[in-house]
Amino acid sequence: MTGGPVHGTWEFRPAARWEDAFLCGNGRHGALVLGDPDDDRTIVTHHTLVRPNDDAGGRRRLPPLLADQLPDVQDRLLSGDLTAAEDFTDGRPLQWVRPFHPAFQTRLRHQDGAADRTDYRREVDFATGEAIARHDGRTSRVFVSRADDVIVQHVTGPDLTLRLSLDHRLPHAPDTLRVGHGAVLTPEGALLSLRVRHPGSDAAYTGVTVAAVTGGRTELAPPGVRITGARSVLLLTRVLRHTGEADVVTESRVLRDLLTTDLPATPPPARPAYEVLLARHLALHRTAYERVALDLDADPAERELPGSALLARSRSTALVERLFAAGRYHLLSSSGALPPRLTGLWTGDWDTAWSGAFTLDANLNLQTASAAAAALPEVTDALASLIQGQLPHWRDNARAVFGARGVVAPAHTDGESGHSYHFSREFPLHLWTAGADWLLKPLVDHDETYGSRDPRTAAALAEVADFYEDFLTRTGPDGRLAVVPSYSPENRPANGSWGALNAAMDLSAARHALHTAAEYHPDRADRLRALADRLPPHRVNADGALAEWAWPGLEDAYDHRHLSHLHGVWPLDEITPYDTPGLAEAARRALELRGSENDSAHGHLHHALTAARLRDGRRVADALGRVLDGDFFHDSLMSAHYPHRNVYNADAAHTLPAVLIEALVQSTPDRLVLLPAPLPVLASGRLTGIRTRFGAVLDLTWTPHGATAVLRPDRAARITLWTSAGARPLDLAAGEERVVPLPAATR
Repeated sequence: MTGGPVHGTWEFRPAARWEDAFLCGNGRHGALVLGDPDDDRTIVTHHTLVRPNDDAGGRRRLPPLLADQLPDVQDRLLSGDLTAAEDFTDGRPLQWVRPFHPAFQTRLRHQDGAADRTDYRREVDFATGEAIARHDGRTSRVFVSRADDVIVQHVTGPDLTLRLSLDHRLPHAPDTLRVGHGAVLTPEGALLSLRVRHPGSDAAYTGVTVAAVTGGRTELAPPGVRITGARSVLLLTRVLRHTGEADVVTESRVLRDLLTTDLPATPPPARPAYEVLLARHLALHRTAYERVALDLDADPAERELPGSALLARSRSTALVERLFAAGRYHLLSSSGALPPRLTGLWTGDWDTAWSGAFTLDANLNLQTASAAAAALPEVTDALASLIQGQLPHWRDNARAVFGARGVVAPAHTDGESGHSYHFSREFPLHLWTAGADWLLKPLVDHDETYGSRDPRTAAALAEVADFYEDFLTRTGPDGRLAVVPSYSPENRPANGSWGALNAAMDLSAARHALHTAAEYHPDRADRLRALADRLPPHRVNADGALAEWAWPGLEDAYDHRHLSHLHGVWPLDEITPYDTPGLAEAARRALELRGSENDSAHGHLHHALTAARLRDGRRVADALGRVLDGDFFHDSLMSAHYPHRNVYNADAAHTLPAVLIEALVQSTPDRLVLLPAPLPVLASGRLTGIRTRFGAVLDLTWTPHGATAVLRPDRAARITLWTSAGARPLDLAAGEERVVPLPAATR
C-alpha cells in the first residue's frame, strides 16, 4: 500500500440539498457549505439558537410538583398496581423542548455564472476544518475558527463580480419573523447585518458580516452590496443571540480588528489575514484532530473515490476509514460551548426533527462515546459545560418530582433548561432517575484517563449520592431496596405500564453512582457503599436473558431500539466476561433477543458497542453492517436517523468511531483488552494515539499473523492484559515505553 488514509472527502458537483453540504464548526458556530459556484451559499448556525415556545411565560417549562403524591404511587406499585405511575403527572400535555434552528445563509451570487462545471470540485479537509470549492479559476474557502470564534470565508478569482447578502429565508422559516437588514460601506469593503426577532418574544439574534474586498468597486445594493471586478473577498461572520438590541457597531469593530491581526513571530511582509486566522485555528483544531488515526490498509484506488461513490461500496474498507475520520472531525467540530445535538451543530431547516435537542437518555452519550479513548477532551469539556450549566435545574427536578435532595437529570434539553418538562403518559421521562449517573460517567472516564479528579465532577457525584440517599427508602418483599417508580428508556414491560419497578438501568446506575461517589468522597464511603449493597441483584428471566426489570413477574418487551437494560455492560463495567461471566452470558442472550424496532441508527450502534464489550465480534459486525448497508450517510458523511437518509441526525456519524475503537481496544483502570471483537473489515491495520483509562497512550498494529501494542504510560500501573489467548499481568512504569507482541491467536 502507498500513502495512507484520506483525511477528508470530496465531490464533483455542488450540494443539491443542505443535508449534503460540507460541514465546518468550532463547537459554537457552525457552517454548512453547499459549494454552488454561481450562488455560493453558506448556512450559518449557532449552538444557542433555539426558538421560543408559546409556554405561558416559561411556567410550563418547570418540572411537575409531584413530591406529595410520591408515597401513594410507591405504595400502589409495591402492592401490585402496575398502572399506578400513569397518574403520576400534573396533567399537562406533552411539550417539546425549544427547537434548534439555523440563523441565515451568506450568499455570494456571481453575475458571470457559467453552465460548464466540468472542472468543478468541492472538498472538506478534516485536518484543517476547511470546506473548499474550486471552479473556473475561482476558489472559495470556508472554516470556523476555534481560536477566534468566527466564520471565515475567502473567495478569490479573476474579476469577481457578485452580489453579497445575508438571507434568512431557509426552509420552514416562520413568515412571522421580524427581519431587518443593514448594509454600510467601510474602508475595507462593507458591513452587513441581519436582525431577526421572534414573534411575541424579546428573543432575537443578529448576524454580522464584515467583508474585506481587494480590488474592484463595492457599492450598496440593498439588502446587501454589489462587488465588481475584485480579486478577492474575505468575509468574517458571527451570530449574536440576545434580548433587546445587539451592538452591531462594537461587534463589527471586533471583526475588523481580526482583519489586521498577525502572528507575533511573522516577519514582514505581513501574511494575508486569511492565512493568519487559519494558522491560529489550526493550532487548536489540527492538534486535536491528529491525536488519533485509523489505517486499515484500504485499497489506494478506493481511497481516491469521492464520498458518494465510496458510500455505494458499503463494505469497503476505505469507506470505514473515511467514516472513522469524518466521525472524529464532525464530533470535534460540533463540541465546544455545548456537546453535539441530535443534528450535531448543523441544520438547514427550521423544522428540525425532535427539536434538534439534546436527547440525554441514549443519543448524547452514544455520540460522545469515543471522547476519552479517542483523545478528544474537548468533547468531554463540552459535556461538562452542559452539565454544570444545568445543575441548578437538576436540583429543582429532584425536589419537585421526588421531594429529595441532590440532582435528577432530564431526558431532553434545549441546551439551556435542565428542567424535566418533556414527558407524557406513554413516555414518563420525568421518572427516569438514572440520567445523572449516565451523563457523569464520561467525566469519570476522563478523570481516570488523565489521572486527576475534577472537583466539579466530584461535587456533582456528591449530589447524585444525596439523591439516592433520600430516594432509596422503600423495600420489596425480599427486604432489598426497591427503585420505585422506575423507568427504562423508552420501553415498558410486555405485561405492565411505563412506570414500573427496578429497571435494570436504574439498578446499575444507582450502584455505580454510589460506589463512584464513595471513591471521590472517602468521608462518605462506608455509608454510600452500604446503601449500594442493599440494592437487589439483576434478574435473569425464563429465556436466560438479563431482564429489563428485576422485579418478579414483569415480562420483557424485546423489539425495541433502546438497550437501556444493558447499561451495566456498556458503558459501565459492572457486567463483563472477565468478572461476571454468568451475567455476561445473560446479557449476551438479552442482546440476541433484542429486535431493532424501527431501524434507528442509534439502536444499531448501541447494540454494537454492547456486543463489543461482550467480545461478540459477529454481532458487532452485523449491527455495524446494518448501518453501512442501510444508506444512512449523506454525501457530507453526516448521517441520518433512519435508513435511506431519512431524518438528518448525527448519531451514526459520531458513534461509529467508538464502535471501531471498542472492537480493537478496551480499557479500565486495571485492565486492557486487545482485539476483543474481530471484524472482517478490521483484518489488518494501525490504530494510533488511543488513550487508556490507566493513563497510557496506545498504538496498536495488527495483521492476520499477529499484533503489536506499544504503550507509553504517563503513570505507573499494574494491569491485566486480556487477549483471546487469556490473561496475564502487565507492569507499566511512568515514562517507559512498553512494546507488547501478540501472537496470531489473539485474532
